[in-house]
Amino acid sequence: MSAVLLDHHRLQYLHEAVRLGSVRAAAEALDINASVVSRQIALLEKELGLSLIERLSRGIRTTEAGALLVERFRKWEADQADTVAKLRELQGLKRGHVDIVLGEGFVSDLMSGPLGRFWLRHPDLTMAFDLAGTNEVVNAVAEDRYHIGLVFNPSADPRIRVATASRQPLCAILPPGHALAGLNRPLRLHELVDHPLGLMHPSYGTRQILAMAEAAERIALAPKLTTSSINVLRHFVKSGLGLTLLPAFSIAADLADGSLAAIPIDNRLLSSSEACVITRRGRELPHAAGQLLRFLSGQMRAFRAGEPAAKMKPRATRR
Repeated sequence: MSAVLLDHHRLQYLHEAVRLGSVRAAAEALDINASVVSRQIALLEKELGLSLIERLSRGIRTTEAGALLVERFRKWEADQADTVAKLRELQGLKRGHVDIVLGEGFVSDLMSGPLGRFWLRHPDLTMAFDLAGTNEVVNAVAEDRYHIGLVFNPSADPRIRVATASRQPLCAILPPGHALAGLNRPLRLHELVDHPLGLMHPSYGTRQILAMAEAAERIALAPKLTTSSINVLRHFVKSGLGLTLLPAFSIAADLADGSLAAIPIDNRLLSSSEACVITRRGRELPHAAGQLLRFLSGQMRAFRAGEPAAKMKPRATRR
């Protein structure tokens, strides 16, 4: 293949079409005519002498060559943004910005202490927070849409580096006066079968590891309520409608005021789940994001379930 200078706009059209699943969706996002997107992708294919996408009855999918270009484009875009941020740092500018994507369960503990302390050290830093399920957090960080992700029990992904992990067992969450709370011992998973349950959607780490535990014990939990919101589950339990399963750090304020109780589950899988801080493998973060990453890695003790801050002992591992 002769040397080809890749056109940035054509790569962007390809990237958006793949990211959004269709040429038409890409055109709407870019606010241009769909024929322009289609023509530019076709020109890129002609220049390279390779097919980049396959048109299906519903949307498109990439060929191996198309997937390679999309991945490279994402990295180029991220590297360009990171380089500009570093150049500004060399100019002596103190302001910085960090994009973070995280599971809802991290919000309470993060806002109640660690972020406030970090902002005292870096008052001009700005951040953007977005909430997502486990799978989306991993994909968003891998695709360089965010600098840092906070996620519960993610599956192994070669695109992702786990900067820090802290063991966070999945517990049964119930009202303090519930009969199961009065047993004064870890519960067995099968003891929850006959109780109404509220659970997160299958795209969330809590539900994924729970499904593995169910399979291992050959039982099936049938949720009365399925949701993408921890806040909904909190109110479900507080209203006496049923129980749920969550890591205790995600309801730290409720544990502190005594409105909810977290009872350990006697199950190897559920007791070994982890809260993780993740970045895209190979990405060199700009200064502001790197500072926050190091700070969060040192503050994973803030996610220790049910322990007062003064007694927290970090149990973090670097990978």
